[in-house]
Amino acid sequence: MARILDAPPRLVPEVLHGDARLTRKWAHGGLQDDYMRGVAGHVAVGCYEGQHQISWRIENRLLNSRTNPKTFTLIPQGVDGTWNIAGPVVVSHVYLTQERLQACADEIAGGRRVELLPRVSFTDPAAAGLLDILSQEAERDSASSRLFVEQAIDLLCSRLIQEHSSFRSSPVQVRKGGLADWQVRRVTTFMDENLRRQVGLDELAALVGLSRFHFCTAFRQSTGQTPHAWLTEQRMKCARELLAHSRFSVTEVALAVGYETPSAFAATFRRRVGVTPLAFRRAL
Repeated sequence: MARILDAPPRLVPEVLHGDARLTRKWAHGGLQDDYMRGVAGHVAVGCYEGQHQISWRIENRLLNSRTNPKTFTLIPQGVDGTWNIAGPVVVSHVYLTQERLQACADEIAGGRRVELLPRVSFTDPAAAGLLDILSQEAERDSASSRLFVEQAIDLLCSRLIQEHSSFRSSPVQVRKGGLADWQVRRVTTFMDENLRRQVGLDELAALVGLSRFHFCTAFRQSTGQTPHAWLTEQRMKCARELLAHSRFSVTEVALAVGYETPSAFAATFRRRVGVTPLAFRRAL
């Protein structure tokens, strides 16, 4: 892929569950009869600026469309083809291994192997919206948003399997009523005890014996929040207490509640509390 692009993808260093990777938004020029060999994984592409004709010829099949923010492009693993894009575009990529995709398929398709379908600027606001969200998270501190990113990738995988693969199904069924009270207590206590470090969805789901797909929906049914939102709320609660009752600097508070950088902590604190950490402390 890098061979045919005039600007390489802005890859985020962190490797996610199942070796999934994200890129930040970046711009590259048009393509003219550029042949690209099939890649090792699946690539989902969001486009945010530049509305141009785009085509992808796969053997004798021509997929032709126009780039648009409500569309997305899907390059399945191992599919070769020749690309044409009439002008420069701003895009982001999500790279998915078959392992990551199949983990979702095990829940939705009963373990049956799924084959993704090639798409070129295909209208799907849901998939395009998820790609946009992931591109925004790629610009932020990855550790602080890890739970949210993993959930968003799971949702993207589910969307691709349900709407853009050889398998189509109704949404995965989740236990009615959400988690039992003891399960909620076990998970929330664990998060309270581990605010300082990165916490993964698989780790939380394992506490109550569920897959992460079932766990996320069941947790929200029980608490009214996603695991990421609940954890962020607890981190902000702890941060307010430390700012009010300790001599920790803002940097020390950020580290104490699981953020790698003061800027990432301050941005989240301001979104949740309405003021910066320093302004909150000065108003006490």
